[in-house]
Amino acid sequence: MNSSLKQLMKSPAFPGGIITILIFYLDYFPFELVEKFLLFAAFVIVPLVILLLDHDAKNTYQRLMYAAMKWLQFPAALLTLASVMSSKMWGLESTAMPGILSLGWLLFTLLLGIYGLITIVIAKGKAAEIAIGAGLVYFFIGGIWFTLYQYHLNLFQANPATHALSSVHFHFSSAIVPIFIGELGRIMTKKSWYPWVVAVDIIGPILIAIGMIFSKPIEYIGVGLFACNIVVYTAYLLTYLRKNALDIKATIFLGLSCLAFYTVVVISIFYPLLKNMYSLTIRDFIPIYGSLHAFGFVLCGLIGWVFMVDFVKEKANQSAS
Repeated sequence: MNSSLKQLMKSPAFPGGIITILIFYLDYFPFELVEKFLLFAAFVIVPLVILLLDHDAKNTYQRLMYAAMKWLQFPAALLTLASVMSSKMWGLESTAMPGILSLGWLLFTLLLGIYGLITIVIAKGKAAEIAIGAGLVYFFIGGIWFTLYQYHLNLFQANPATHALSSVHFHFSSAIVPIFIGELGRIMTKKSWYPWVVAVDIIGPILIAIGMIFSKPIEYIGVGLFACNIVVYTAYLLTYLRKNALDIKATIFLGLSCLAFYTVVVISIFYPLLKNMYSLTIRDFIPIYGSLHAFGFVLCGLIGWVFMVDFVKEKANQSAS
């Protein structure tokens, strides 16, 4: 068993994955689909992201923050679960308890955001590290939206349902895509266009979030820019996987991640035809889109990058020796 597989088995993402499966498939948990995806992010996605983060052992503050993130992630995820259960199962939806419990995840994502800002400062202009740092900051914004949702607050004339969708948006696309592009930037041959991809990747999620609340045209612009960025990322990554001899596990999972994204694109293109042929609505497609994105593009991508990072480190160590 190689070190990356051991990391995955020892990571909180493993027991978190078991909890997530139970949440998705047991009728005991009467959660909304958006809440299930938020819990999936808390229990599985975030601990996998932490595995990808670099930290300078000589930097005391960064080292302590990294250790704190590893230790606090699972308790914070359990508080997130308790927050949702209190509003859906314990009859406390009309009290402040769901919001109070959600503060645990908010504070943890604040820690992620601070770590992201430290990463950006230490990066000294390195586009790849800036992208990863920005992704961590976006987790904090997702945590804010989750707390607003659990407190049932109306902010900027947006209702709690919009807050939940915004939280999912920032926990998955907004946070994950910059991290993926940053990981790619760490291993790729430097290209003149890469900093522009990072810049658009940072701006796109902000436009989408603003558009979801204030203006549909702005949202469409943000989605268009963001989607184009993912196309650039997946196209370059597939080319890189094809041309280089890499760890087979990394190649398989990263390839599946790219395939899931393009499947979403194809379904989106044929959505009008499918809608008319089978009398389907957008609500019928949301579980499909969500599953392909969360379990396909995001989860497979994170697992693939964990294997890739381990492979690159082993190769560097062999070259050094």
